[in-house]
Amino acid sequence: MKPRTVFHWVSSLAAAALLFAGDAAAADVHVMISAGFYSVYSELGPAFERASGHHLVTTRGPSMGDSPEAIPARLGRGEIADVVILDGAAADALAQRGLVRAGTKVELARSMIGMVVRAGGAKPDITSVEAFRSTLLAARSIAYSDSGSGTYLSTTLFSKLGVADQVAGKSRKVRGPPSGEPVAAVVARGEAEIGFQQVSELIHVPGIAFVGPIPAELQPGFVFAGALTSAARQPEAASALIRFLASPEAAPAILKAGLAPPAAR
Repeated sequence: MKPRTVFHWVSSLAAAALLFAGDAAAADVHVMISAGFYSVYSELGPAFERASGHHLVTTRGPSMGDSPEAIPARLGRGEIADVVILDGAAADALAQRGLVRAGTKVELARSMIGMVVRAGGAKPDITSVEAFRSTLLAARSIAYSDSGSGTYLSTTLFSKLGVADQVAGKSRKVRGPPSGEPVAAVVARGEAEIGFQQVSELIHVPGIAFVGPIPAELQPGFVFAGALTSAARQPEAASALIRFLASPEAAPAILKAGLAPPAAR
């Protein structure tokens, strides 16, 4: 952005944060967030804090999966959170378990699964379903995340393409932040030939080349969403944060992160 454009965008963010903060007294807002939306949150969160007076206390973890750091596992054992920001389907599952308040889910961004190779490596053709299938079969090693995108690939997509048995022995599930790392980091070190994750979690990692999103017909239609937890202690401040992150003023940060703004409501 040009300096003048940046100034106006920052001013708009501050105004939006004030608008959505309401009259609630300053509070500590406990946020649990997965990696896919984290770069947007880390950019916009300080503007919300400055304008609203609220303080964001952040815990990171995958949207789903078997990691003890996963957000469902954290909530299940009673860790504190006012709001969760994670894969939309995971938010629905939490609501079914009574851990998220029904009716509070708000879509924040749409996301696609993408593929990377090591910087300088050849970029395979994944522009069609058949080309993508051939790339999977030809790859010497494959890495995918332990959260939503990796769960989809390993439990649904590989079987749908009829390659589950062929890729099983050369695939690796990568534990994500906070104790782990992006899939792209594994690819950048040469420990996997190709890697898959949400585009927003791939494109800013050094040492990789972004090949592109997997074919549109194979995309699961991921969204990231915010929702209040059933045990929220600061529901007004948490709701203000969600409204701010879903506002039109958040769109530039969402696009920069490799995501798309939410569909018109």
